[in-house]
Amino acid sequence: MHLTIHRTYHKEGTNGLLTMGPNSEPVCYTIELPWRNNELNRSCIPEGTYVLKRRYSRKFRWHLEVKDVPGRSYILIHPANHAARELKGCIAPVLQLTAPGTGEQSQQAFDLLISKLLQALRSKETILLTVTSAKTRR
Repeated sequence: MHLTIHRTYHKEGTNGLLTMGPNSEPVCYTIELPWRNNELNRSCIPEGTYVLKRRYSRKFRWHLEVKDVPGRSYILIHPANHAARELKGCIAPVLQLTAPGTGEQSQQAFDLLISKLLQALRSKETILLTVTSAKTRR
């Protein structure tokens, strides 16, 4: 299974379109912090390809973790509607973008994403996430 985030960078935050599969089927949008040279808790993660794993915590319950991010750990995909207030380098799915780094209906977008990944998660299939600039979208 392969997911891709096609990012657009802004001073206030990073917005993305999350797609899946060989036909780049749109799933939802994403919000993140702005690019700040991969600074811990202040920046979105570098572009690249990462493995996603299912993870549980009391705070977020079941969510996804982006593994092996250079210089970072515990980069999660979890619900949030405002990157600057709710994210520390993580990625939040949203159904609608409202401004750079903000969106709406994050819990619904997260539930939609998990439902599309459920079979792959249950079968322990490798799930890859490629993060790229929207300019390089194929």
